Amino acid sequence: MLELLTRFSAGFRRYFVIGPACKLLEVFFDLLTPLVIARMIDEGVGARDADAVLRYGLLLFAMAVIGMGFTLVCQKMAALASQGMGTNMRSALYRRINEFANVELDRFGTPSLITRITNDINQIQLAIALGVRQLIRWPFLAVGSMVAALLIDLKLGVIFLISTPLIGLVFWLVMARCVPYFKQMQAKLDRIGLITREGLSGARVVRAFVREDHERERFRQAAYEQSAVAIAVGKLSSILNPVTFLVMNLGVCAILWMGGIQVNVGDLTQGEVMAFVNYMTQTLLSIVYVANLVVVFTKASASASRVNEVLHCEPSITDEGNTAVELPSAQQVTAGTAAPALRFDAACFAFGDAQANTLDNVTLQVNAGQTLGVIGGTGSGKSTLVSLIPRLYDVRSGAVEVMGIDVRRWPLDQLRHVVGTVPQRASLLSGTIRSNLTWRDSHATDDELWAALECAQAADFVRKLPKGLDAPVEAGGKNFSGGQRQRLTIARAVVGSPLILILDDSASALDFKTDAALRRAVHARSRQESAAGGLPLTTVIVSQRVSSVRDADLICVMSHGSVAGLGTHDELLKTCPLYEEICLSQLKREELGGTAPVPAAPAPAQAAPSVPVQPAAPNIPNLAFEGGEAR
Repeated sequence: MLELLTRFSAGFRRYFVIGPACKLLEVFFDLLTPLVIARMIDEGVGARDADAVLRYGLLLFAMAVIGMGFTLVCQKMAALASQGMGTNMRSALYRRINEFANVELDRFGTPSLITRITNDINQIQLAIALGVRQLIRWPFLAVGSMVAALLIDLKLGVIFLISTPLIGLVFWLVMARCVPYFKQMQAKLDRIGLITREGLSGARVVRAFVREDHERERFRQAAYEQSAVAIAVGKLSSILNPVTFLVMNLGVCAILWMGGIQVNVGDLTQGEVMAFVNYMTQTLLSIVYVANLVVVFTKASASASRVNEVLHCEPSITDEGNTAVELPSAQQVTAGTAAPALRFDAACFAFGDAQANTLDNVTLQVNAGQTLGVIGGTGSGKSTLVSLIPRLYDVRSGAVEVMGIDVRRWPLDQLRHVVGTVPQRASLLSGTIRSNLTWRDSHATDDELWAALECAQAADFVRKLPKGLDAPVEAGGKNFSGGQRQRLTIARAVVGSPLILILDDSASALDFKTDAALRRAVHARSRQESAAGGLPLTTVIVSQRVSSVRDADLICVMSHGSVAGLGTHDELLKTCPLYEEICLSQLKREELGGTAPVPAAPAPAQAAPSVPVQPAAPNIPNLAFEGGEAR
């Protein structure tokens, strides 16, 4: 907590001085109040002097008004400090999250990060506000009341010396058991956030499979677990107030008993006894409030540790020290002297600390203007392979080069401007079509946007919208069909003229005709870029469809993270049994084209499908091969 305060207090330190200073002045008047009341009783009530009562009453009123003014100033200082620092913390946390590579995002998880940036920051803000408003007030009031009471009578002061340690002991016993629960509560909130996010984002799937009752039960169980921890904390915390008030009231009774005796013998006045009771009440109430503050600060400390965990997590992928890369000229590409647009050199990759590689010894290269097709069963490593190109992950060993330069030497902004990526899951943000398309190039003209839409086969349906480019997009693009969302994300990647375009199974929701038209448009755009004197567009197509990759200049067949085959469509039909099997699961043998019929050959053991392809499968042209299974 202290680390966060030190880090984010710049610009707010004056509030931490003005607020407590005003609160101290208020406390000063609170400490004077019992003495004024004592004078009112002794000089006014005891002497039956109405003027003295009125005079001291007006003094009390004036002190209350002045104290209220200082309180309002302190409240404003607390609001400015807590809200300002909370805003800066959220900004820093969000900025750090956006610096994370996929490795860190996988480690923390989206629901946990959302909880940290909302609930945890709220807890810290509350602690800051109460710290400015109350942290000085109650300890100072408790100490001041005790000193003032001891100045009135040392004998009655013994009651303070007995009552205060008793309350402190109760407080320590309770808080020592409460602290571990607070971290558990935040973890349970993470779980609730995860289930809520899954249930709401997948509402259609839940309803389609009639799993509403199951999801409700999951949420109920998570909520029950969180409430059980909260109730356990509440039970422990509920001991504080009753016990402290019991000690306080017993102390007051003792003061009245002993004070009454001293008043009777003339050692104390009635007013001094009442002042002593007031000071006793203020002292013990202050301890109660301090106990409540410690509960708040303990929660904030647990939240601060979770926030610091994110802020201290250094991104595994950075471009520190990398300088801008000089791209080859179009003449070098034409003359064949430029480096390959894309090259994998014995690239290996594993998620986290896993011992086994997800990708193992991948080696291939693609020249500028060519198309690389990547095909294979589910879980074969296709998406992981292409995620290494824009450096969403870093290789464990080997290298990935773009334009002849290792991606680890590229500035990330330049690399991800050169590489346009269309992910498997079409993701759009709330706004307009224009605001979504201009992610890569905020200065793109309408002509450039329409050209990208034409290339992505999305121009026709966008023109039919009443507002065209300014048509609204709901969160996640829910007001568009799956195919429309995919085409819009493809158009977004094309804007800004990337040199490498990655289509990661991004045409899965498109029909075969639109898919073919899209690939023709991408090839035409590459030729246009080259004819205009620019660098031709290099395309990487990840797909389950043979028709999407068969015309590629190079096809990479993936199996269990390794390259099972590499070559053109015709070459792979001759040399790669797995590729042949994928083809025959989607096309008739006579539709393979380019070669004579290839005799069936058994696939290698590691590439064998989990379910044998049925003889009737080749006669069903629209089957997709997934995980070695025909479906």
